[in-house]
Amino acid sequence: MRSRKSASLCSIPSCGVCCHRLWSVEVMLPNTGRLAGCTVFITGASRGIGKAIALKAAKDGANVVIAAKTTQTHPKLQGTIYTAAEEIQAAGGKALPCVVDVRDEQQISDAVEKAVEKFGGIDILVNNASAISLTNTLETPTKRVDLMMNVNTRGTYLTSKACIPYLKKSRIAHILNLSPPLNLNPLWFKQHCAYTIAKYGMSMCVLGMAEEFKGEIAVNALWPKTAIHTAAMDMLGGSGIESQCRKVDIIADAAYCIFKKPKSFTGNFIIDENILKEEGITNFDVYAVTPGHPLLPDFFLDEQPETIIKKMESHGADPELKKEKSPPPPKPCSGAVEETFRIVKESLSDDVVKATQAVYQFELSGEDGGTWFLDLKSKGGNVGYGEPSDRADVVMSMSTDDFVKMFSGKLKPVVAFLSGKLKIKGNMALAIKLEKLMNQMNARL
Repeated sequence: MRSRKSASLCSIPSCGVCCHRLWSVEVMLPNTGRLAGCTVFITGASRGIGKAIALKAAKDGANVVIAAKTTQTHPKLQGTIYTAAEEIQAAGGKALPCVVDVRDEQQISDAVEKAVEKFGGIDILVNNASAISLTNTLETPTKRVDLMMNVNTRGTYLTSKACIPYLKKSRIAHILNLSPPLNLNPLWFKQHCAYTIAKYGMSMCVLGMAEEFKGEIAVNALWPKTAIHTAAMDMLGGSGIESQCRKVDIIADAAYCIFKKPKSFTGNFIIDENILKEEGITNFDVYAVTPGHPLLPDFFLDEQPETIIKKMESHGADPELKKEKSPPPPKPCSGAVEETFRIVKESLSDDVVKATQAVYQFELSGEDGGTWFLDLKSKGGNVGYGEPSDRADVVMSMSTDDFVKMFSGKLKPVVAFLSGKLKIKGNMALAIKLEKLMNQMNARL
């Protein structure tokens, strides 16, 4: 869903139009034909990322339901559900354009019924429609707050709910939300709190539905590592922004990789570049609007965790931490807890202690586990094995594997907590403060 009045309501990265024709350049990831005959229901598919995913599926001979609002060309946002349908059919697929405002439950239901009537079912749902206003709390009108909550969170929830009965019958059965990994770094809330809450609502749907429908439907999130060039990005970023972006093709290829996965691949927050690397792709210049030009990182992603992973490897920690893998669970990280605390200790300072003023106790189960502490009250700070000398303000209980993942940036504390992997006792405000501290320490490594 996009506003027809203000560029500030256009989604990044979930909408817009690429500056050139899709598929006019070499596509690194080849089609396999896996989606032939499958029905893909995509919200916001009249342009941009949604349409790119649609065209990728169409090359396999898929049926695509274009569930979007635009029926007439917008002066600044090219494409309608009908022009998208023509392109999908030209690419080798079948198309069903449906007028859908995801805020309207009846329009969603009608589109789902039409899709099932025409194609016999639904195999994949892509929740791509999104609204954005990058404004702070006092500058965000209630109308825009409601728009973002209703399109991003509520729209994703209702569309998923309408499609799930049919997805359960599919041999493929995927829900893919274009939403970010859950990240409690206050940086991502400070300037645009309402947007972050609304966008994280889509990610929370992944967290909940993946568990609720485990074994029946794969539910995952996909997010770009860098900014994606769309018309919305042009309007929000200004002239010349495209040189710092990648093309929508990279999201389409990454989504296709996910659709090839079995139903057991669920509950993942996937970054486009990472999953394509797993497919053997090493040259990403083909996805750049301007190959070789520095790229703009996307929202909600912290780069610092990569630093601690490299640092841990130099100290002999398990290099498997670099790989994003779905189940089975990772092998025990023998010695990795001790190495992690040693690296953390090296980054401590009086400034860190002064800014935190808390003692953390970790009750870790598994190999290299036991009781550990992080004292950020005493001068210079301290870490070690056993209980702290002063009473802990926060006690965190988790496995050693998840602890290492959390400190290396592979597992967000909020995800660990909400999924039951992390149990917290004590001062929750100081617990949340620890994630901010992690980012500060990583930056020092």
